[in-house]
Amino acid sequence: MAEATFKEIPEIFEVELGESLTARTESLSTFRELGPPDLCHVVKSTGKSGQRDLGSYHYISGVDASSSASLAAYINSLTYAIEENSAWFSKTPSWKVRNGCYCCFNAFSRVDIRVDVKIPGGVNAYVIDLRGERHEATPEMWQETYVSALLRAILYSDDPTYWLEAYRKLDPITSPEGEIRFLQGAEALFPKGWQVGSDPEIQVATVVSNHLTAGIMKYFGDSGRFQQAANLFEKISAREPEVASLLAKSYIGMNEEVKAVQIMANAMKQTPQSYTLLHVQCDFLRSKGKFEWALKLARQAVNCAPSEFVTWEKLTELYMDLGQFESALLTLNSCPMFTFNGRDAHRPLTPARVHLPFHRAIGEILPDRQKTEDDEADPALQRLPAPGLRGTWARAYSLLTRLVSQIGWDELLKTRSSVFVMEEEYRMQKAQADISQVVATTSNGKSDEDNDKGDAGRAVIYEDGTVAPRGRDPGADEGVTQVDDNASTRGMVSPTTKAESIVDVNGSSMDATSLIPTIRVSTESDRDREEDVSTTAAPSVNGDAKQNGVTDTLERPSQAAASEGEQSTGDPTPATAQEPFSFSNKRLCERWLDNLFMVLYEDLRVWTIFRAEVAHFKTQHVAYRKTGLEWEILGDLGLRLHHKEEAKEAYQRCLDTPRYSHKPWAKLMDMYADEGDIQRSIQTAIRVAAYQYAEYTEMTYPSQIARSFFKLGQIHGHGKISFTLLSMGLPEPILKIMDSYLQYGKVFKVEGYDF
Repeated sequence: MAEATFKEIPEIFEVELGESLTARTESLSTFRELGPPDLCHVVKSTGKSGQRDLGSYHYISGVDASSSASLAAYINSLTYAIEENSAWFSKTPSWKVRNGCYCCFNAFSRVDIRVDVKIPGGVNAYVIDLRGERHEATPEMWQETYVSALLRAILYSDDPTYWLEAYRKLDPITSPEGEIRFLQGAEALFPKGWQVGSDPEIQVATVVSNHLTAGIMKYFGDSGRFQQAANLFEKISAREPEVASLLAKSYIGMNEEVKAVQIMANAMKQTPQSYTLLHVQCDFLRSKGKFEWALKLARQAVNCAPSEFVTWEKLTELYMDLGQFESALLTLNSCPMFTFNGRDAHRPLTPARVHLPFHRAIGEILPDRQKTEDDEADPALQRLPAPGLRGTWARAYSLLTRLVSQIGWDELLKTRSSVFVMEEEYRMQKAQADISQVVATTSNGKSDEDNDKGDAGRAVIYEDGTVAPRGRDPGADEGVTQVDDNASTRGMVSPTTKAESIVDVNGSSMDATSLIPTIRVSTESDRDREEDVSTTAAPSVNGDAKQNGVTDTLERPSQAAASEGEQSTGDPTPATAQEPFSFSNKRLCERWLDNLFMVLYEDLRVWTIFRAEVAHFKTQHVAYRKTGLEWEILGDLGLRLHHKEEAKEAYQRCLDTPRYSHKPWAKLMDMYADEGDIQRSIQTAIRVAAYQYAEYTEMTYPSQIARSFFKLGQIHGHGKISFTLLSMGLPEPILKIMDSYLQYGKVFKVEGYDF
């Protein structure tokens, strides 16, 4: 069957012919935003009557989707990509592409454009709606499909969380003419931009906060070519005043700050309630160190859009800038959190087989793609919950890690207990309030009843938690009444709500069940380790802390009273007003933030133990060994906790292992580019390019490597990067790939291309 495969294109072979197209049609109604990458399905045949046809498909982005002709041309190009029969004397029949179907999702109209190609034969283009019905494709739909395909190619280009098997990525825009067409399409569809959705941190997509504007800003921002974006926004701002925020951001990116300030000043008169405009001003003032001024604007932005996460996030950041950490924590607690919706994807099908060809030219410098002991890690590292955070949760966690990096863990816990009601405080307050209520009820009942029945006025607490004078229950006999007398006495020293204490018929009070469940961030099998942490000794990452003498110096965070259910109000009641402490100056901590404190504790605990172990091994002059995956996890952990140098060291140690992993190279490339280190940036970029080509990412821009090269180009110029590449004596295929990023800079006149 090797003859039925493509040479350098990945493909998944179907069990049933056409099942991928059927599955896509069924999934159309589940696509919420931009939709999944394009699907290319082909049928291969030998032409012999006894031979069964084969169906295969692959995912792709970057193909020009402006017309049926351009999509048909892609399918036609596949006819030349089939493996040729290497044995000239072989009698085996050769396979040919008989027909193909290209599917491209239109995110504006929520339909699927499909182009059927018969070889030889004709081309048939049609539209499939969410109900699976066919329609004619109109020119407006083709324009929407073209822009949708470009946005997917740009926004999915280097998203590390989005991965599909057999996903091929090509350059979405290859010439200045193509860029002009993209700008024209974006301008025409700009008023509809909100229909394609927005980032998960944006609650409501607007004309300035959506995937269309995000794609434009990413495409032009990554190469620092804001002039084209500014020209586009200039035209649109005449009819959409809110677009002034994007226009001002573009001018700031061009270092045209005076022009940007003028635009912001004029726009504020027209749209004073635009939070995006207020945020651009905030960022500008922060860059100038005017934090107090920026704070006023951030507060105004919260008033304009109180249901948006990003407004509260910006206000939290400014409080941190000003060192007002209590206000920062209170503001963080007020952030509205949204359910995370990831990128749209296809429903995975069970394949008959998968063909993933290997790019020999550049792939030979990669390690073998097989599982080794370097792909294993200690369970304590793999169980860290922070890497699983997404959307608003991940953004809120990054604010919390920034806070702890500024003031330290102990000070953070003090700040937390000073602004939030802690669980123990809540329990004491509630118990005292209930006692006061029971005492008041009992004394009132006794004074009323004593006039008629003397001693019969003592209060009784019944099983349902109600308090009533003795003898009022018509179903209570003498024996039960006596039991209830005892229950009344016991009820004086425990909360009386049914949810918190249950008094059985024998008068004994059962243990109160907390309304706040313990938040566990590790698995149940980790219970013993969790209990050990509360003592002075703590296990190391490898479980050998006692042997190394490492102890846990982190104080485990006590639980805060969460604002859910019965505890949803923090207002003191009249009964609590005379207690020794009051909640009038404290808030209830949101359950999600309490959870994030536990996540942060886990991160800090592992990091503290890791650094202590490193120090211990250094003093003993013994090599400190970890697997490749463990070094990678520790590098990620260091970055999360803002320990950049230690993270860099961990990633560098990861490179010493034969582990097949793209991440450490990519992270180091970004760090070296930020530092302006040409030699190391190029060395890491070569590996990143090799990994990308191994995953069928054949695109130059927008990509992580291009972004790093353009950062270096702004400092040193593209000429120096080019000469450094030549001096490294790279093989011709690798040099050609690396030079393609500089060629893109030359064609599109990226800053630094001419020196």
